[in-house]
Amino acid sequence: MTTARSNSDTKRSRARTKLRRRVAGLLALGFALLSAGLLFSAFAPQAQTAAAQQDSALVRKGEEIYRQTCSTCHGGGGEGVKDRGPSLVGVGDAAVYFQTSTGRMPMARQEAQAERKPTKLSDEEIAALMAYVDSLGNGQGPKKPAESGEALRGDNPARGGELFRLNCSNCHSATGRGGALSSGKFAPTLDGVKEEQIYTAMLTGPQNMPKFGDRQLTPDEKKDIIAYVKSVTDGNNNPGGNPIGGFGPVSEGFIAFIVGIAALVGVTLWIGAKA
Repeated sequence: MTTARSNSDTKRSRARTKLRRRVAGLLALGFALLSAGLLFSAFAPQAQTAAAQQDSALVRKGEEIYRQTCSTCHGGGGEGVKDRGPSLVGVGDAAVYFQTSTGRMPMARQEAQAERKPTKLSDEEIAALMAYVDSLGNGQGPKKPAESGEALRGDNPARGGELFRLNCSNCHSATGRGGALSSGKFAPTLDGVKEEQIYTAMLTGPQNMPKFGDRQLTPDEKKDIIAYVKSVTDGNNNPGGNPIGGFGPVSEGFIAFIVGIAALVGVTLWIGAKA
């Protein structure tokens, strides 16, 4: 009897010990969660407030730049001005980046087409202007990619070449040298164009260029196109010969015609002299 009672007391003692441990563990977990919640509520709003204040300051700076450089043609609130400039509401920061980083905007005067020029705005001013114009459409327009430089070059330039010839070569030529269009417009050469500028141009479709959203060309396909363009415009795609401007069969056919006519004239003169 004594042994049985002792065993029963031992089991009860062990059960109580396990219960105490479980309760202690639950209390410790609850205390940890409560502490984490208090810390988050104390510091997260401050971080969010600081980020919001920083974004608000960037937008205000962009608004100042906009009023100084863009409002004459695009209106005081980006609504556009008839026969001067289109509305900028909803165009997104990608369009602002492309137009300003390539020097096409601000334009000095109205022309058939805005040409690439040295940029008039610094990188900081462009970033601020992007933030302001993007705020006009509540951030709904196309966004400039987070990657830059070689990070935007895909791994399959061969596929990029096929996509470029299918979608772009009609205007830019197969080697990206550009070409004339109607009404005084033209497709510009792609020599020296940054990867970010090619990507944002595909997203926004500046001037006569169509837009290629992610449904038309996926981000990976866009990057492959960029890889192909850089391969044919960086001067590393002409092993063993002179590219003759890189215009393809146009310049090559012209050279062949000149050389062939000269050879025929020479042979004709030689036959005449023999006769």
